[in-house]
Amino acid sequence: MNLVEMRKDLSIEVKNGITFLLAGTLVWILITVIFFQSIDIAQKNFFMLCSTGLTFPLGIVVSKMFNVDWKNKNHPLSELGLYLNVAQFIYFPILFLILVKVPSEAVTVFALITVAHFFLYGWLYHTKVYYILSPIISVLIFVLSLTLPGEKLWMIPLAMVLSLLLMNILLYVDYKKKVDGLIEAKKEPISS
Repeated sequence: MNLVEMRKDLSIEVKNGITFLLAGTLVWILITVIFFQSIDIAQKNFFMLCSTGLTFPLGIVVSKMFNVDWKNKNHPLSELGLYLNVAQFIYFPILFLILVKVPSEAVTVFALITVAHFFLYGWLYHTKVYYILSPIISVLIFVLSLTLPGEKLWMIPLAMVLSLLLMNILLYVDYKKKVDGLIEAKKEPISS
């Protein structure tokens, strides 16, 4: 099996990573609720950071619901997905710096870090959805952060929720096309 076939195979096995993306969407819904509260920005940021700890356990639960073995030890590329996810933590010192120096921008920086780390999954799962939406969502979040007044910070996590929902839908469509293509390929007779 060549590299492209391995990537397509992994994409089908883990459904383009939508189970963890759905978990992340649930966490961003929670972050949106947090930013709707009339508490100070330090408390919002604290609860935002705490809520991110739910992503992994929720991802495992959603993976079980969708029958996805996200840690398939038999696939040579499955571990790479975990490394790509952990790589985003390298950017957390930037987030911590913003939390200390400019707390009102922390949700924006966290959204940008989150969206930016999706880009590499385009290669891993052999799908253009991550390649296209990651930069588009990054620009959307950036523009929103420049234009929103401070009392409307809740729009940043809400934009993330809506963007992630769109990404999930498009990734599912891409997954279904790959599955249908695989089924069609198995039906075709082998010519002699």
